[in-house]
Amino acid sequence: MIEKFYEQVACEKAIIGKSLLGRKIFALKIGDGAPVGIAQYAIHGREFITSKLAITHYQTGLFKGSCWLIPLMNPDGALLSQVGLSTVKRERLRKYLVECNGGERDFSLWKANARGVDLNVNFDAEWGKGEKNLLCAGRENYIGKKPFSEPETLALKKFTEKIRPDYTVSYHTKGEEIYWYFYQSMHTCLRDKKLALALSKSTGYPLAYAKGSVGGYKDWCIQTLKIPAFTIEAGSDEFVHPLGRVGLKNIVKHNRFALYDLSKEYE
Repeated sequence: MIEKFYEQVACEKAIIGKSLLGRKIFALKIGDGAPVGIAQYAIHGREFITSKLAITHYQTGLFKGSCWLIPLMNPDGALLSQVGLSTVKRERLRKYLVECNGGERDFSLWKANARGVDLNVNFDAEWGKGEKNLLCAGRENYIGKKPFSEPETLALKKFTEKIRPDYTVSYHTKGEEIYWYFYQSMHTCLRDKKLALALSKSTGYPLAYAKGSVGGYKDWCIQTLKIPAFTIEAGSDEFVHPLGRVGLKNIVKHNRFALYDLSKEYE
């Protein structure tokens, strides 16, 4: 679906890299000029529903500036969760993934990539110090052998450094919360909270603090690039993973204008 959408739309586009299994990671640009943002979706496999929100954001546009949308950061993990082991061609890798999944062949709750690395704990921001971090491969929380060990996270790092955005937004499911803090200085905190409050007003989601959570894209953007970065947990907790079409309706209702309203806050 995402590849077809990418091919059909007329805008500035890029393939920022490939997944472990060689699938393309697409990026599409909406708007023009400053501020420049990056919004990435579905870095966790079972959260593939957020890729459809990216299409809504493309159609909605921005109040001002531009934003690169990366609808499907973890294509291998998303296909594992949505379709299953048939999306992995190599028998040896299939056996490995089943072992990583505790012997189960049901991958619907799979968050990691095709090596069993949780991509959102693979960034160089207090890497390996999270409360839930694991040192062995599995469906979630494994940090990898080193920061940016995975082709997906490395691709996002390099693309972000190339674009040099003014802000980033990461879409996850679920819980209806916005995370924006990662040990910023007082001055930076004031800047970032103003933008976070704009997102909160737009979505209706409260601001929250993810205690003990490190190594995410948001964290790296804040710590290394010194820019505002936000993780939005979209979708009500009344839904179960992986969220489907009914969950999408709820997500779009709250998040259709999130990027539009965020761009409005920049002077």
